[in-house]
Amino acid sequence: METRMVMHREQEEQSSKMSQSMQLSSQIKKRTFTSSDEEASYADFYPIIPANLMSVKEILNMNNLPRHRTWEILQETMSDDEDFQREKWTLFGNEAEKVEKDVIRNQHVLRTRVDKMALRQQAKKKASSHMKYIEQLSQKAPDFPVPLRAHTVWEGMTVKLSCTVQGCPPPKVTWYKDGEPLLMSYQPWNYNLQQNFGLNSLEIRRCTPDDAGEYKVVAKSSLGEAMTFGMLVVNSYRGAVAGSERSQTAALQLQQEAQFGTSFPPTWVTEGNSLTLQCAFTSALLPFQQDVSWFRDGIQLHQSNNVEIKTFDNKATIVLRTAQKEHEGFYTARLRTWDGIQEHKAFVYVKDAEAAVRGGPASPLAVQVSDVNKDYVFLTWQPPSADGASPVEGYYVEKCDLSRGEWVRCNVHIQKMCHFPVFGLKEGTLYQFRVRAVNKAGDGRPSKATEPVLTKDPLEHTRTMVVKVDRGRTITITKDELEGQVKAPFPPTNVHACEVTDTYVVLSWTEPEPRGREPLTFYVERSLAGRSSWGLASLDMVVNSPRFPVFDLAKDKQYCFRVRSINKYGVSDPSEPSAPISLGKPQAVPAPPHSVIAIRDTDTSVLLQWKEPKDKDDILGYYLYYSDAGNQDWKTVNNKPLTATRFTVHALKTCKEYVFRVKCVSRAGNSNYSEESCPIVVKSAINVPSVPSAIALLLCTGSEMVLGWRAPSYNGGDPVRGYYLDQREKGMEAWREVNVKPAEQRQFKVCNLKSGHFYHFRVFAANLAGVGKPSDASEAFLCEKWTMPEPGCPYDLKFREVRNSSLVLLWATPLYEGQSPVTGYMLEISQGDQSENWTLLNEKTISETHYKVSGLQAGQTYRFRVSAVNEAGVGRASLPSEPVTVWTQPGTKDIEIGVDDDGFIFLGYEAVEMNDESKFLWSKNYSDSTDAKRMKATTKNNRSVLTFTDPSEEDLGLYTVEMSDSPHLSSSYDFTAEDLEQLKELSWQVRHPLIALKSGWKVEVSEKGSVRLWLQTESLSNAAELCLICNDREISSTPHRKINFDKAKGLVEILFDQLSPEDEGSYTAQLRDGRAKNQFTFVFVDKKFRETMALADANRRDTKRKAGPYFQEFLTWSVNKDCELIIKCKVTNMTKDTSFKWFKEGVEVTQVAYDQSSGSSSLTISQVTKKEASSYRAVVSDGRGEDVSTLELLGDEYDKLLQQLSQQCALSAGPLRIQSTPEGFKFYCSLKYYISFLKTSWFFKDSKIDQEARTKPGSTMQKVWIEILNPTENDKGKYTLEMFDGKETHKRFLELSGQDFADALLEHQRLKQLAIAEKNRAKVTKGLPDVVAIREGKSLCLTCFIDGEPAPEIFWLRNDREILDQTHFTITKQPKSSSITVNKVSMEDSGKYSIFVRNQYGSETVDVTVSVYKHGEKPPANAVEMGQTED
Repeated sequence: METRMVMHREQEEQSSKMSQSMQLSSQIKKRTFTSSDEEASYADFYPIIPANLMSVKEILNMNNLPRHRTWEILQETMSDDEDFQREKWTLFGNEAEKVEKDVIRNQHVLRTRVDKMALRQQAKKKASSHMKYIEQLSQKAPDFPVPLRAHTVWEGMTVKLSCTVQGCPPPKVTWYKDGEPLLMSYQPWNYNLQQNFGLNSLEIRRCTPDDAGEYKVVAKSSLGEAMTFGMLVVNSYRGAVAGSERSQTAALQLQQEAQFGTSFPPTWVTEGNSLTLQCAFTSALLPFQQDVSWFRDGIQLHQSNNVEIKTFDNKATIVLRTAQKEHEGFYTARLRTWDGIQEHKAFVYVKDAEAAVRGGPASPLAVQVSDVNKDYVFLTWQPPSADGASPVEGYYVEKCDLSRGEWVRCNVHIQKMCHFPVFGLKEGTLYQFRVRAVNKAGDGRPSKATEPVLTKDPLEHTRTMVVKVDRGRTITITKDELEGQVKAPFPPTNVHACEVTDTYVVLSWTEPEPRGREPLTFYVERSLAGRSSWGLASLDMVVNSPRFPVFDLAKDKQYCFRVRSINKYGVSDPSEPSAPISLGKPQAVPAPPHSVIAIRDTDTSVLLQWKEPKDKDDILGYYLYYSDAGNQDWKTVNNKPLTATRFTVHALKTCKEYVFRVKCVSRAGNSNYSEESCPIVVKSAINVPSVPSAIALLLCTGSEMVLGWRAPSYNGGDPVRGYYLDQREKGMEAWREVNVKPAEQRQFKVCNLKSGHFYHFRVFAANLAGVGKPSDASEAFLCEKWTMPEPGCPYDLKFREVRNSSLVLLWATPLYEGQSPVTGYMLEISQGDQSENWTLLNEKTISETHYKVSGLQAGQTYRFRVSAVNEAGVGRASLPSEPVTVWTQPGTKDIEIGVDDDGFIFLGYEAVEMNDESKFLWSKNYSDSTDAKRMKATTKNNRSVLTFTDPSEEDLGLYTVEMSDSPHLSSSYDFTAEDLEQLKELSWQVRHPLIALKSGWKVEVSEKGSVRLWLQTESLSNAAELCLICNDREISSTPHRKINFDKAKGLVEILFDQLSPEDEGSYTAQLRDGRAKNQFTFVFVDKKFRETMALADANRRDTKRKAGPYFQEFLTWSVNKDCELIIKCKVTNMTKDTSFKWFKEGVEVTQVAYDQSSGSSSLTISQVTKKEASSYRAVVSDGRGEDVSTLELLGDEYDKLLQQLSQQCALSAGPLRIQSTPEGFKFYCSLKYYISFLKTSWFFKDSKIDQEARTKPGSTMQKVWIEILNPTENDKGKYTLEMFDGKETHKRFLELSGQDFADALLEHQRLKQLAIAEKNRAKVTKGLPDVVAIREGKSLCLTCFIDGEPAPEIFWLRNDREILDQTHFTITKQPKSSSITVNKVSMEDSGKYSIFVRNQYGSETVDVTVSVYKHGEKPPANAVEMGQTED
């Protein structure tokens, strides 16, 4: 409220200043205009006067006024550019002198008059604005809180029709009768119309039948219109008159005008999707009707980027390409007619789109921009209706510079109120703005973006003035030109707060006068009130417009502000400080509405009314919510605040109970919820019934007629309580009442008729709401006694069990049988609702008064009629039935048959919809009512059950059920002898039930060695009983045996702590639950018992073992892909004192890997041999106990190991390859590991290769092979290696042929030649060491053996030179050996000695180093000491 007052006061001040903007604000110096060569002179100072009152020359020639400081500054400025100003003002003054004489004469009179007129107009404008503001606050569309109601009176009585109307401005009220305006001047003595304080009443004195009809009251105002109807029925001796007919001649009605046909209902659309509304008309639109207007909440809609309006043929549509929550409201299509205007109106609901985050709030709406400046705008919006998973905590404002297309957040902290000042914008830039709501779940969806807003100076137009001169010319004068060359700016004025909230203050001020030509910016300074220490409030921000929001103020403190102007020449003095300013008080959310009332409206809608809170000034509207009664699952009704205090909520489920509540909406947020309305069941408000139809003559005696008719199609929400008949003779206009007391049945005997006369009849239906309209007049019936031999017409045709392809037709027997009894009936059918093309349904007569018609087409409409037959022939056909469309209504259910919990056979039926007055009507064979002694009908909720007390063949037959108020909701079931036999057997089972078994006796042994015997049945009641028998004796719980019985789960269990031989035997559980019982036996003996007891003992021992360290996984072995043997185990429950050792045949194994973190230990054997066939043992122990794991890798277990190892070896085998050798071909296969257990076989061309002179198989640890010696062309073909691991055979193949064979053979021959050469090559085989040591003076003899064919040549060398001296050296040569003797070696004989042998196949050199040492010296350590004696 405080914010609004401040803004309003600011607006008043700005308006006042603008009206006086051309009054005295500065003074200028008038110049006397001369030629350009003359010297300029100056006069005194004059105020600036509006140009429409004074000429420019007068402005410049005022005398005798006090000087102003502004002119002094202008004078100083003008002296700097005197030449420029002289020329400019001279030209301007010459033009102005032409129009100044007439203006000067009247200037003082005009000034006085204009000032008075301006003040008077300003006062009137303020008063008018205030009155409009008050009217806008209280505006309200017309409405009828109390509508007209129907009345039924007797002729001559006085009746008063009343209604209450409200609205602001007060609406104009017009009364109509049968669509025509009701003029009091027609019958002033009979009509009295009064209007007092919204109560409108029409008093009709001495009612006549002419006064009967439909009365309508229409209330119109600028905000819309409302209407209410009421029917007046006047009963008289001539009959009830419900209205006068109005005819229209062909001359007046030249063309059939279009009327509203099928039009759009209340519609729902999701935010962001497109919306299409369509109206269909009864015929093509006439030329004057082509302009169909569309309105939303009374405001006309026009074609735009988002709105598309089309009118074509007999349809009119409007399309909203993107529906937003702002588009929610009442949409109206308006059509012109000959009589005026017709309207169709429906509400369009815009649902929230999916939340941006789960549990997030919906989007705000109605974001509006105001107070647009160069760098500042002010935003307002409305809060969303849906808070999400938690209440809305505040809002984030976002802006988008359209030149960039990027959304940027404007506020760092959430804004709690629904308004925010946006500062720091760029001048001359187009912006859009949007808002997001925030709760604990996160940011919600953004609101609809505003229209683009251009930031600019809003007072720019006030600085320009246009002066009209002669001949239509104008002179444009700007304030900048009048102010001259102002440099340093003046300080701003009127610094004040235009917006005050509890979180920020918006400052406003007036720009300085004169402001100068240079662009202005501002500094904002602040100080605590009462202090003189000023600080910069705008900091480093550039303030371009006279608005500035301040956010960082402390609460409970007052501040003063002042502003400085800045341009390129400098900074002005500070303005006068503002009055003390402080943050306002938080704006409180409004109180919730109260007195929420829900009123019945239609089958799918409810009228909701409420009262606004006492303080309603800040309320923007209301949000509505609904929920199923008893369920707090609240859903939003509207997403745009409603301004009225009543609303019709649509799309509710018929006969379902709802509650409602309401919220107030304001800028401070939404109020709390109102109290819930009282629960209301959705169903139509009671109205008068529709008209009866199909009046038929059933019997005539000459003075009496028996009439029958069809019931109204709509009972008005209340059962029809009776019927009234009127009659008139043919050719007469007046109707005469037949019965005063209503007829309860749909047939009536009319007495006291004249024989030979024709009579017309009509029928009224009546319920609690009153008497409905009359039916159409029947055809003229002749009152003449019936004597024809054929029977009369059947009547009262009804439909039951309408399905997609069938229905059941019922009728009543004719009252007149003819000369003999009726023997049957003939049925006829016609497709369509008006066709007279009738087809016979049955060839033979039907004896019953009901018939099931099959073979119909789903969705098609049919009519039927029935004729009675006797011995004389076929009688008159009945009137056609009402049209029926064959289709199965959604949710239609059939009668079900079964047996209830007490064993009684029943028929059950569940209704789709039902209200308080609805009843289930059971019958047998469509006519007989059920026998209360043999069966009983009960109803609970919307389900009815027909229970047979003692069913027998007497009860067989066709049973039907229907709803009293909706006979079309019906079903039937043919109860046959087969059904009776099956259900009697099921009934016996229900009355003598067995307890069903889910799981029979089972045995479970726990880890600790306890034993559990258990079984499970279906769930039992608390009254269930158990009797356990073991070996013919009843047992109960003992210390070592516990018995449990869980009745809810049906669980029976026997728990043995330690099973003993005494527990062996037969166990029987006897169960009883009410009438149900059963028993279950378990034989727990012999092998089953012994195995269970052994397992329990083993588990107990295992539990004891696990008290200390123990093996979680015992010793096991495996073979990995590398053909390694892995023996492993896993221990647990270890401590630092625990010992863990491995043994093999009693010898400790130390090459064991142990992972202390996991407890895993393993022994890896890379090559398995026979010594691995041993007994392995692992022992873990400490003070708590010991556990041992043993692995016997012997016998079969060892064979199993070899088999798996062979398998891994075979799997690791590579491809089969060939290698040429001097002897022949070698086929080989490489393996990671080969053992003899893996049996290998070689095949050539699918034939096994047996060992012979030419083949030579072999193997190593990593390879198997076979050699083919001396290969020939016959060795071409496919070679196969088969490896059998004891279980599987693994194969490798090689195809040796073609070029591969040629290459291999060529390589073999080459290697063979090299082998021969190597064999015959000259070579030294043995005899010479590497180093020889000999003492000086001894003789040295070196001998070596030689091989080669032919015999090689032999040469001895010393230091690579041949020895030729035969005196000191003695050389001997033999075929296979050679020697050299050195006699009496000396130190000079030391050196390298070599033997060189050669023949035609090659040569070889062998070296020996001879080291001679002196007597007393030691020979070299690496030399061979020769021990020859001295010569």
